Amino acid sequence: MQSGTQQNAEDKHQLLQEELLSRLKKIEGQVRGVYRMIEDSRSCSDIVIQLAAIRAAVNRVGITVLTCHVSDTIESNIREGKDVKDSLTEIMSVFKKFS
Repeated sequence: MQSGTQQNAEDKHQLLQEELLSRLKKIEGQVRGVYRMIEDSRSCSDIVIQLAAIRAAVNRVGITVLTCHVSDTIESNIREGKDVKDSLTEIMSVFKKFS
């Protein structure tokens, strides 16, 4: 049997997963739209605007995932009795890959 805290964490994880998948579907649609814009020889300016919107949306997804990773890493280290400082190297490594 799961504790209320564990169930609550799983519910949050499920909601976050659904939110991220929804955002990624929207990004996929934006990318398909840019593909069509290029096929239709739309102006470079219009295409660049759409590409900027895609980049911003991908960055929002990345920040959300990164935030989740940092939170999970710190919570796990606290639960395991590890010094949180030990996780900073790993967290920074992931952050550098994203940025």
